[in-house]
Amino acid sequence: MDFCAIDFETATFDRHSACELGICVVQDSKIVETKTWLIKPPSFPYFSQRNIDVHGILPDDVKDAPTFEDIWYEVEEMMYGTLMIAHNASFDANVLRGCLDYYGMFTPKLNYLCSIQLAKKSWNYLPRYGLKHLAEYHQIKFNHHRAGDDAEVCAKISLLAFEKLFLTSNEEISEYMKAKIKKL
Repeated sequence: MDFCAIDFETATFDRHSACELGICVVQDSKIVETKTWLIKPPSFPYFSQRNIDVHGILPDDVKDAPTFEDIWYEVEEMMYGTLMIAHNASFDANVLRGCLDYYGMFTPKLNYLCSIQLAKKSWNYLPRYGLKHLAEYHQIKFNHHRAGDDAEVCAKISLLAFEKLFLTSNEEISEYMKAKIKKL
């Protein structure tokens, strides 16, 4: 199966304020690449202190970083033709849409799935389904709230969930998770 796991961190509460993006590419059920970009958001140099408290990214960290517009074509190429999975996918899909809209860019036809929904189907006995809790349950160590790490853990948890559900192809995922797969 092929998919990409994605995670955004934002500078403010505005959906177009991405300050970091991580993508983990999975081909033939194996992680083949994880890439992270720091991004200079439109609000630069302003960052909400509450957002900084979550991810620890400071305005100084992105002062020389590219904008979302500068990295989008590389990102789009990595995501092309695959299912996008994110933990709390509505947030990441809204940030992606917000960035594309802000820069007046075409929104690709992309299906996405929330790994929380996938985890709930796979481990319906767990008390919590946050990324940190799922990582602890599966003994996966990572730097939480950094986009590349979060995307890679999302991919690993998704692969474990697919294995538990005996899903071995994108077609099987589409059929089994049909009601949960959304369009960007």
